[in-house]
Amino acid sequence: MRLAQALFAPRAVALIGASGDARKNTARPQRFLRKHGYTGRIVPVNATRDEVLGERAYRRLADVPLEIDHAFIMVEEVEPALEDCARKGVAVATVYSNGFADAGADGARREARLVEQARKLGVRLLGPNSMGVVNLPGRFALTVNAVLEIDAPPAGATSLVSQSGTMLGTLLSRGAARGLGYAKLVSVGNEADLGVAELVELLVEDADTRVIALFLETVRDADRLARAARKAHAAGKPIVAYKLGRSALGEELARTHTGALAGMDVALDAYFRDCGIVRVDMLETLIEIPPLVADRKPVGLTRPARVAVVTTTGGGAASVVDRLGLHGIALASMHDLTMTATKDTYRATLKQLLGSTECDAVLAAVGSSAQFHPELAVEPIVQVKRTSKPTAAFLTPHAERSLALLAAQGIAAFRTPEACADAFAAFFAWRAPRERPALQPPRLEREVFALLKNLNIAVAEQAIVQAPEFAHSVPYPVALKRLDAEHKTEMGGVALNIHSQAELVQQARRMGGQRLLVQRMEHGLAEAIVGYRDDPVVGPLVLVGAGGTLAELYKDFALELAPVSGAEADAMIARVTGLAVIRGYRNLPRGDIAALARTVSALSRLALIPGRPVREAEINPLIVKAQGAVAVDARVLFKDA
Repeated sequence: MRLAQALFAPRAVALIGASGDARKNTARPQRFLRKHGYTGRIVPVNATRDEVLGERAYRRLADVPLEIDHAFIMVEEVEPALEDCARKGVAVATVYSNGFADAGADGARREARLVEQARKLGVRLLGPNSMGVVNLPGRFALTVNAVLEIDAPPAGATSLVSQSGTMLGTLLSRGAARGLGYAKLVSVGNEADLGVAELVELLVEDADTRVIALFLETVRDADRLARAARKAHAAGKPIVAYKLGRSALGEELARTHTGALAGMDVALDAYFRDCGIVRVDMLETLIEIPPLVADRKPVGLTRPARVAVVTTTGGGAASVVDRLGLHGIALASMHDLTMTATKDTYRATLKQLLGSTECDAVLAAVGSSAQFHPELAVEPIVQVKRTSKPTAAFLTPHAERSLALLAAQGIAAFRTPEACADAFAAFFAWRAPRERPALQPPRLEREVFALLKNLNIAVAEQAIVQAPEFAHSVPYPVALKRLDAEHKTEMGGVALNIHSQAELVQQARRMGGQRLLVQRMEHGLAEAIVGYRDDPVVGPLVLVGAGGTLAELYKDFALELAPVSGAEADAMIARVTGLAVIRGYRNLPRGDIAALARTVSALSRLALIPGRPVREAEINPLIVKAQGAVAVDARVLFKDA
């Protein structure tokens, strides 16, 4: 049977370890399946009972006289239960039991053995440590999450995949309070087998799903999730992600400015942008944004977005406009109808704005009438025909009836100005999945400057000098650098503007080096940092920023997944504030932006070397001139070093 059917709509479910005590967690799946109208067969399996909660039970799964599609395992002895599932032909086993990767190194080894066992047996696993699966349109509630005590959670067109089992209940209950329902909800647990990416693939094919929401603690299979996101985009199903916390993955291994910068959460920002996933910053937004993105594509603006506002509450509207400004979104126009609003004037103003070319979205802010008189300002919103222009509502009072009215018509409605602004910011930052440029891999060199030359990146004229003479043929003035210092300036390993051999020998002896690097002094209009990092979570990244010794302090940079084309590199440079000085800012001399963009694109080609042996590479500084750009200092770190 197809995986999706066994997972979301099985004909029969075995509850292995079902409790006869209705107060226990292990009794909940049976109670919830019955409570919410599951029409398939429910088979409790309990080693000591022939009856559980009034239903016929079996001591062993082998004793069950019918086919089982899905098993819910709630016993400590998971491995024998899995053997029983295989003998019974079970397609999917959800493992609620813990004690695996969630329990340290020994548990992780046990989990690896469980996965190997499941693959040999031909049984797919959800979990371990999974709180289950819910299919609201299909009336299938196979979960221990207590939120299913609710009598009638609304079904909707958003499906949720969560790495936190308890968050299923949080999002379902908070959505229900707004009249927002879900289609499918899945707790992935430890993701030992079935993971977020594969579940997204299944939901792309699901007829009930129009929007896919992700609650993430990390990204475990970035390549497959990126492919799934591209499939979702092609199918017209937006993916919205909320990532818990701020990642520090890989930072402790970073030995370059690039490593420290790209190891932050911005790597995931770049990843989500690259594969067309809408990223939100607030949990409330994850609940409320689906109607805003449903059945829409990214608008791909190349200028700041403009939002027009119609309101019956000047203060309420201002609270959102203020937050929009923090996200760089401009106010196109403000239409305050506080003292003159009728449903006709409100509706007419909305229609005018939706047809206007002066704004990219419309926000309807509603005051106290939303709570007691929705016919004045809420009904006109739902009566206006949906257009290609995104529309949202912000309600200042607690107004569940109005929220439900808007939800029923597929109009995004927000309870806080922060979530409303976050949703608009996420919507306008949304991009279509990027097509990777067709570039050629470079030939690998172990020495950094030789590697740069293979990438056709200009390098400052240089030579290695040795004690005692430190002779060289590089024209003066020169710079002298230690070869073994990671941060040369801080370690006293750099001497600049040396004008004679005598001065060079004096500086070399001060450094105490036997072999040193001499470089021709280079001057230009600006210093840039160009970096590459193969991130352990999202893969290869390329960075460009304002360079020099303060690059890490200012954190003024742009980051994208590698490789990038010259045009994409140019767009990255435009986002770096500190590089405005070479873009003709206030009539300053223009630098060779094209040469800088070529360097960024060239370094990003390290991602194409088979096996990706380079862990980090960095040019800092790259001197940008009126014509050309030249690498002055560079480092490369290999994975086998």
